[in-house]
Amino acid sequence: MGDAGYGIDPKVVQRIAQEVKDVFDLGVEIALVVGGGNIFRGIKASASGMDRASADYMGMLATVMNAVALQDSLEKIGVFTRVVSAIEMREVAEPFIRRRAIRHLEKRRLVIFAAGIGQPFFTTDTAAAMRALEIKADVLMKATGVGGIYTADPRKDANAVKIDELTYLRVLQEELAFMDASAVSLCKENRLPILVFDMTQHGNIQRAVMGEGVGSLVRPDDDPLRR
Repeated sequence: MGDAGYGIDPKVVQRIAQEVKDVFDLGVEIALVVGGGNIFRGIKASASGMDRASADYMGMLATVMNAVALQDSLEKIGVFTRVVSAIEMREVAEPFIRRRAIRHLEKRRLVIFAAGIGQPFFTTDTAAAMRALEIKADVLMKATGVGGIYTADPRKDANAVKIDELTYLRVLQEELAFMDASAVSLCKENRLPILVFDMTQHGNIQRAVMGEGVGSLVRPDDDPLRR
């Protein structure tokens, strides 16, 4: 949404698309999971009195709008893209079929997963973890608006300290709220690394993929420190 505070800013979408293309052109297989908070936040609406399931479904539909916008920008710069939705809407997206999604990646198509997992009460974080495991991704990267994982919210606490590398267990024990706990637990059980980084800084997507040490890495509890 950029500086607008609501909706979709085409310039922001175009910037993200170009940075993703730069990585895609390196030969990396990329699957994206998009949220919908710039349009509608289900949990916020639920807190205001709306039925939680109804609010979550509306949030899922918002993610499809973002996915189609991102697909449009990617295809305009030559990246073949498929939007795959957990809620069936064949006119605008393919239904989620795991093997088909993997085949798209093998055929050098970029896949955008939308509509979460198609069920209420699950966050986009959990959807991202599930899809990453289903397609056998090497790493789950969470692109955010801050530089990584901190001891507190750096936007609210000037004393917050960035943690470059930590284990799943520490994340859960200290309740570091960079990602939904169920998503972290899912990654922990399946030993899927999580990299959290700031996507607002130009070039950070490629730096993250190339292992240049941006952001914060969450690793299996028994893995040695890598940084």
